[in-house]
Amino acid sequence: MRTGRARGSLAIGQPARLTRRSLLAGAVSAAALGPALASESSALRFGLTPVCLTDDLELLSRLRSYLSRSAARPVELVLRRTYQEITALLVSGQLDAAWICGYPYVEYREQLALMAVPVWRGRPFYQSYLIAAAGREAPALADLAGDVHAFSDPNSNSGYLVTRALLAERGERPESFFRQTFFTYGHRNVVRAVATGLADSGSVDGYVWQVMSETEPKLTGRTRIARRSEWLGFPPVAASRDAEGSVGFRALQDAFLSMGEAEEGRAVLTLLRLDRFGAPELGDYDAIAAKADLVRTLG
Repeated sequence: MRTGRARGSLAIGQPARLTRRSLLAGAVSAAALGPALASESSALRFGLTPVCLTDDLELLSRLRSYLSRSAARPVELVLRRTYQEITALLVSGQLDAAWICGYPYVEYREQLALMAVPVWRGRPFYQSYLIAAAGREAPALADLAGDVHAFSDPNSNSGYLVTRALLAERGERPESFFRQTFFTYGHRNVVRAVATGLADSGSVDGYVWQVMSETEPKLTGRTRIARRSEWLGFPPVAASRDAEGSVGFRALQDAFLSMGEAEEGRAVLTLLRLDRFGAPELGDYDAIAAKADLVRTLG
C-alpha cells in the first residue's frame, strides 16, 4: 500500500499521550462515577483495556461471573476505548482494579500497586511484534521506512512504546521514519489494518497476535512477523495504591491468584490462552521503564 500522501500522523481521534495534566482532567471527569473505594458490600469495579480481548463477549461474561463468585460480591466490568481513560479512573480510585499495560504502570507506579500478573507459556513475559503483509520481504526495521504504520494506543507498551524507543535509538521519530501513522485503539485492529492493506506495517502485542493466530488464522495469515522485541513484563492487574490491602483489593487478588483452582476460572484461562495469574515481580517492568526513559531523553 503506497500512496503519495505526505509524511505525518493522523490527528483525527488521537488523544494526547498520557500526562499528569490529562490524567488529572480524566480523574475529575470521572469523579461523578461513584465513591473512590468500594465499601465491603458494594460492587467491585474492574477496568479492562484492549490489552484484554474485550470484543469476546463469552470471555467477558465468564470473567465477570467468575470474579463475582470468587470475590463473593458483584463485579462490574468497566471497558473504555483508550488506555488513558482506564488509567485515569484507576489512579483516581474510581476503579477497584484494572488490567492495564506495563507502560502506564511504570509511568504511575508510585500511585499504583500491582495485584497479579498473567503467566503465558510458562512465563510472565510477552513480546512486541512489528508486522507487515504476509508476502512482503522486510527483514530489518529499515525496510519499513516510509510505511503507513498502525499503532495500537499512544499509552501502549507493545503497540507504541517499543517501536518508539527503537526509533529513538536510531535518532528517528515515527513522524520522520514513517510516511504516516495512525492509532487503531485495539491490537486486533492493528492486525486487521495490516491484513487489509489499510496500513503497510504495524506495532502489536505479540500475545494478542498469537491468540489471533489460533482464533482467526485466516486474518493473521495475511500478515507476517517482521521483528520480535525482547521479552518484557506482561500487562499486569493493578489497583490504586490507596486501595492496597483493602477488602476489595484482597478479594480480587485472591480471585486472580486462585483462578486455576475453579472450573469457572479455568474456563476463563482457556479463553485467554493463559496458564494462570501469578504474584508480580516489580523488576519485571524495569525494561519497559528504561524504554520510557529513553523516549523522554531522546524523543
